[in-house]
Amino acid sequence: MSFFKSDTWFDVFKHLAVIAVLGAGLVLGFFYVYLPLTTHHGETIVVPKITGMNLADLENYLDQRNLAYYVDDSSYSAGTRPLTVLTQEPAPGEKVKEDRKIYISVAMRRPPVIKMPKLTEGSVKNAQLILKSYDLEVGQLKYVPDLAQNMVLKQQLNGQDIAPGAPIAKGSKVDLIVGDGQGNQDFAAPTLTNMPEDEARTLIAGQGLQMGEAFKQAATDGQTPGTVVRQRPLPGTPIRMGQLVDLWIAE
Repeated sequence: MSFFKSDTWFDVFKHLAVIAVLGAGLVLGFFYVYLPLTTHHGETIVVPKITGMNLADLENYLDQRNLAYYVDDSSYSAGTRPLTVLTQEPAPGEKVKEDRKIYISVAMRRPPVIKMPKLTEGSVKNAQLILKSYDLEVGQLKYVPDLAQNMVLKQQLNGQDIAPGAPIAKGSKVDLIVGDGQGNQDFAAPTLTNMPEDEARTLIAGQGLQMGEAFKQAATDGQTPGTVVRQRPLPGTPIRMGQLVDLWIAE
C-alpha cells in the first residue's frame, strides 16, 4: 500500500505518471481496439457495376455484398426494359463502407405520354429529326404518287392518321406517307415540235411537267427560227406529272 502514499513530491509525480499512462491506454484502446471492432473501421467494399441490371435482381445481389440501394430517379429510355438500372452513384470501382446505399435511377415502367408533333408539309428528313428529338421512332416509309417529292403527306399511328397535338406514348413508331415526286398517272408526252418556244413552255407547264434544258441549234431548211425542232421525251412516250422535258430550239 506504500505505493499509494504521497509523502514526497516524487510520490505525487509517480502517481500522476501512472494516471497519465492509464489514461493514454484507455484513449488508445478506445480508438484503435474498441471502435475498429464495433464499426469495422478501415474495412471497405469495392462498388460493383449494377447499371443494366433489373431492379428485381438488385436487392439480393447487393445484400450478398453488404450494400443497399435507393431509387432517387426514374426516366424513359427507348428500347430499355422497364426497371433497368440506368445510372448509379457511387460509380463502379469506388470503395465504400459496409451497408452504404447506392443511389440509382431506373427506366420507367410505362413511357410518358407527349403531344404528337406536326410532320406534314415538311421533308421526310426533317420529320425523322423531329421524331428523334421527341423520343419517337420512324415506322414505315410509304411512298405514294405525288408531285411533292419527299414531302410528308400524312402521319399515322397503327394505320390511322394522328393529328398534331394528339397524345402519343414516347417510343411509339410513327408511319410516314411521303410523296414520290412523280404524280399518279402516266400519259403520253405532248407533241411540241414545230411549236414556238413560248407556246411549248406554256403547254409543258399546263400539263404538270417541268421545263428541262433548252438547247439552241442552227436552223436548217424548212425550220423556222424560234420553234421547237426536237424534244425529249419523244411525242407519245409515257410520261408522268413533274417529269422534265428538254427542247431543242432552232435559231
